[in-house]
Amino acid sequence: MTIIIRNAKIIDPQSPFHQQTVDILIVNGLIEKMGSNLPNPDHAEEIKLDNLHVSQGWFDSSVSLGEPGFEDRETIANGLNVAAQSGFTAIALQPNSFPVIDNQSQINFVKNKAFGQATELFPIGALTKNSEGKDMAEMYDMKQSGAIAFGDYNKSFENANLLKIALQYTQDFDSVVIAYAQDANIKGNGVVNEGVVSTRLGLKGIPNLAEELQVARNLFLLEYTGGKMHIPTISTAKSVALIKEAKTKGLNVSCSVSVHHLTMTDEKLDSFDTRYKVTPPLRTEADRQALLAGVLDNTIDIITSDHNPIDIEHKKMEFDLAKNGTIGLETAFGALNTVLALEKTIEKLTAAKAIFGIENHPIKEGEKANLSLFNPEGTSIFTKEAILSKSKNSAFLGQELKGKAYGIVNQGKIILSK
Repeated sequence: MTIIIRNAKIIDPQSPFHQQTVDILIVNGLIEKMGSNLPNPDHAEEIKLDNLHVSQGWFDSSVSLGEPGFEDRETIANGLNVAAQSGFTAIALQPNSFPVIDNQSQINFVKNKAFGQATELFPIGALTKNSEGKDMAEMYDMKQSGAIAFGDYNKSFENANLLKIALQYTQDFDSVVIAYAQDANIKGNGVVNEGVVSTRLGLKGIPNLAEELQVARNLFLLEYTGGKMHIPTISTAKSVALIKEAKTKGLNVSCSVSVHHLTMTDEKLDSFDTRYKVTPPLRTEADRQALLAGVLDNTIDIITSDHNPIDIEHKKMEFDLAKNGTIGLETAFGALNTVLALEKTIEKLTAAKAIFGIENHPIKEGEKANLSLFNPEGTSIFTKEAILSKSKNSAFLGQELKGKAYGIVNQGKIILSK
């Protein structure tokens, strides 16, 4: 397939055309030529879009899709199409399906389901069997089949010795341990952030301490064992400070924050709308500002949508009983663009590749065409009609978004949003 992308402004510090507006000629999935007014060979397909910007392909480090087992929430095929139309050339798939992705055959299953799609799927293997936190899963076998990291989605390791052994064991095959941080005993029956809002609404609170104690413990273990640790979706100012201190010590730790924690606070809960029930819970404005500062000073390495589709039967119910989670692929770029400068947004949407050992493709001649296409200007209100996912549990309904993801060019394919 031959494609010409016309008048694209390149946003890629690794490209010799960074901040320049050029044409890009792509032949059989490779960038053959870049420059102004390129001739069109053999009537190639041309892409012309308003205020088109192009960056390296975005990678989302935390996506749940449901399949196998929860296809009513989302399928792998549709989920990857949603990701493509939302500007993502790759996603990391969480293991929270049914059955849990905790063995080699499950890794092979989801990879085969994703074969041939424009958006690539990189599975995260469960660290413990059935994500129950008791016995370690067959991590080496999963690594050999393509798992990029190991963790139990939104579950802390209450057994500190198990996490210690996992950090030691994964060093033998150079993999990453994902250590979600929320102490289940301190969380108790809490459903929202503990503070003024939870008191006003009469909802049981989850103190910041539930996260921070686990972050501190996990970092102590990492300091003892060595290895690579990723702490996903942190939500408090103290967590940022703890990870910043660990990095100054030279520990191999990375962390992420979700788009909704950068753009929303627990003030959203006044309506008791379960779309805002997420884990970790939405925190205060002071925490949100600390998270933004952590992104700007690179204490926080990655921004993720933490896309988690939930069926209506488990979301549209009493707040205490509703499941945690929001979809976020469709809104990730537009929401981030309201709180961060464009280049920082792109940097944080592509940084996970280096952390999880995924090949990087700068925008230059001879490289694979792994491109996200977008317009950073213009505003719109996100409506239910704009949701591409099977599940509609978006915390961003009614939110003003800035800019638009046009789609991707990857794997020799073009996928553009409708």
